[in-house]
Amino acid sequence: MSGRDYYEILGVARDADANAIKSAFRKLAMKLHPDQNPGCKVSEEKFKELGEAYAVLSDPEKRAQYDRFGKAAFQNGGGPGFGPGAAGFSDFSDLFNEIFGGSGFEDIFAGARRGPRNGPERGADLRYDVEITLEQAFRGADREIVVPRAQACEPCGGTGSEGKAPLQTCATCQGAGQVRAQQGMFRMVRTCPACHGRGQSIKTPCRSCGGRGLTQKERTLSVKIPAGVEDGTRIRLAGEGDGGARGGPPGDLYLFLSLKPHALFERDGADLYCRAPTPMCKAALGGDIEIPTIDGERAKVTIPAGAQTGRRFRIKGKGMSQLRSGARGDLHVELQVETPVNLSAKQRKLLEEFAKECGEDAHPQTQGFFDSVKKFFDGAASDGPAR
Repeated sequence: MSGRDYYEILGVARDADANAIKSAFRKLAMKLHPDQNPGCKVSEEKFKELGEAYAVLSDPEKRAQYDRFGKAAFQNGGGPGFGPGAAGFSDFSDLFNEIFGGSGFEDIFAGARRGPRNGPERGADLRYDVEITLEQAFRGADREIVVPRAQACEPCGGTGSEGKAPLQTCATCQGAGQVRAQQGMFRMVRTCPACHGRGQSIKTPCRSCGGRGLTQKERTLSVKIPAGVEDGTRIRLAGEGDGGARGGPPGDLYLFLSLKPHALFERDGADLYCRAPTPMCKAALGGDIEIPTIDGERAKVTIPAGAQTGRRFRIKGKGMSQLRSGARGDLHVELQVETPVNLSAKQRKLLEEFAKECGEDAHPQTQGFFDSVKKFFDGAASDGPAR
């Protein structure tokens, strides 16, 4: 897989539309085509890199995955799936036909293969999205997931041939897996259309798998999610992807974790943040409040007299677990002083008496604000009207 950014390879902006991406690809493909640069390994590598970038950015679903996760969405899977047999290949090949007059994408890379593809092939990697709670991310969790995956067909033993009958040498390519053709000034090497590059053909396809050698089945897996994982964490399960063709090894399964929003806490790395509504009287007089913690316990916060909204308190070691570490983050509590509502007549009367008894010293911020307002208007008046 190329190490460069796909948008950089094509020379387009990240918000480029489909037409701009196609146009940029067309120009670069004409310039870097191996027939235009015979024997140039640098051009050949850049051409393959270009094909890889276009295979992702021309596919809306793959482009969305790339924009969100970058190349992590395609790692360890032999690239994003460009080339023969990939999703969206028909559109990709049509574009090459339009540019090169019949030379499809499959034809261009056919010459790079060494002989027929009749050996074992590694299975495709799979992706599975798992949503977990903040508590599960804190403690870790065991989850059971059901994954649909391809596996070797039992009746044909993965050969695709009815009754496990031996495969025959392809009569079209004589076992080479490729056919050659001359078109104008270009000499094309194409993947054999009869055997699809395998060099062998099936006389009677297996009735269970239709000759594919693979069948789709669901598999139940027990997954251990470690404590301290974050939103977007990726977990690789080796060998749990699709089965390989013709006895090839299976691919891998990648779990992408996402965290559900929490009713009380907001997370920032290993730290947690919580807003605590506090009665006006307790904020004025001071006192203790209890705050729930992510581990199911309670922590006491002592509020000093005269505390205001926005005052923060830190409780050390009561935040999230840290991945592969025994350490924990902190819990940050922010006060939100609550003004009383739904007052009874008696309560209202008492509050009115309290307001009369309060002097300027009881509300220094309020008094300071109005002093500033008075100075502002006094200054504006002394300056006189603008001329």
